Amino acid sequence: MSVLPFDIKGAYVELNGIDLTEIGPDRGVGRLEIGERHHQPYGVVHGGVYCTLAETVASTGAAVWAIGRGMGGAVGVTNKTDFIRATTEGVLIAVAAPIHQGRTQQLWQIDITREDDGKLVAQSQVRLHNISDTRF
Repeated sequence: MSVLPFDIKGAYVELNGIDLTEIGPDRGVGRLEIGERHHQPYGVVHGGVYCTLAETVASTGAAVWAIGRGMGGAVGVTNKTDFIRATTEGVLIAVAAPIHQGRTQQLWQIDITREDDGKLVAQSQVRLHNISDTRF
């Protein structure tokens, strides 16, 4: 994994239990062990968990790419996630790859699968804006 350009300790990523296992400018991989805290009232993984996992992996890879080109990083603009198959337990693996990396924006696709059977459970596209610096 590339050295992250920022610290995620104590951040939303860590609180959700996401483990970034591979991050680079053209690929990101994250792992999340599902527990009851990730469930919605019907006992399946809440859709926001998939969105969070997808955006985390994509935005971290996008930031590494942008910083490598002298920019401040990248922040999410849109997150479109399709929920394909319900999941209640186990481990989710998110694999992100860029579709487009441009001067002002990037578009990444993320496939989220179950580790135990490899079945696709969600698919996302995250559009990100490259930022000039980290002051907002």
